[in-house]
Amino acid sequence: MPQHTRARVCRDCDGFATAAITTGTRHRDGSRVTLRVDCRACKGTGHTLPAHVLVQVGR
Repeated sequence: MPQHTRARVCRDCDGFATAAITTGTRHRDGSRVTLRVDCRACKGTGHTLPAHVLVQVGR
């Protein structure tokens, strides 16, 4: 049965908040050099806040 959670999955990354991107170069042992990049929308958490939690500041 599915588990119901209150946190919403980020619509930009679908919950996969961190991606490993290869640069094309290799280390001395033969493994590839990778960069870890976090989703900008959820800042790497994979979840976003519901709209009613967000507060508008200003006019």
